[in-house]
Amino acid sequence: MTFNCKIEERKAQHVLSIRTRTSVQDLPQVMGKIYGEIAQYLGGLGEQPAGPPFAAYYNTDMQNLDVEIGFPVLKKLPDKEDIKISEIPSGKFATCLYTGPYSEIEPAYNELSQWIEDNGYEATGIGYEIYLDDPSQTPPEELKTQIMFLLK
Repeated sequence: MTFNCKIEERKAQHVLSIRTRTSVQDLPQVMGKIYGEIAQYLGGLGEQPAGPPFAAYYNTDMQNLDVEIGFPVLKKLPDKEDIKISEIPSGKFATCLYTGPYSEIEPAYNELSQWIEDNGYEATGIGYEIYLDDPSQTPPEELKTQIMFLLK
């Protein structure tokens, strides 16, 4: 399978998110809980997400993932307890589109990492996933996830 890797220049994007640690096994439940908390907070502010949900991965320790989970927003909003305003930074990103179950995403990461190396780029180590479909309404084999690595 080929994942059509490419470079994309992106502007900074404000996000409301919660940064936490969890195991990969608990990730679906943790994500569901956090997305629900942030959506409820946004609703209370009379705001809507400015795009699909995302996760930023700051390490690759599957038993102790350092992950930021949230939604893009149009403007800076106030923090509330664990919910913080931050941003996906501007810059060059290596990106590819993966279609399929989240549990089988590793080959897309491997191909994108190899593509980065083969093309003389260096990633910062932070990986982003943007979830383009709702897993409660889309069959696992049709889920689309944009994978992005910020480049140095």
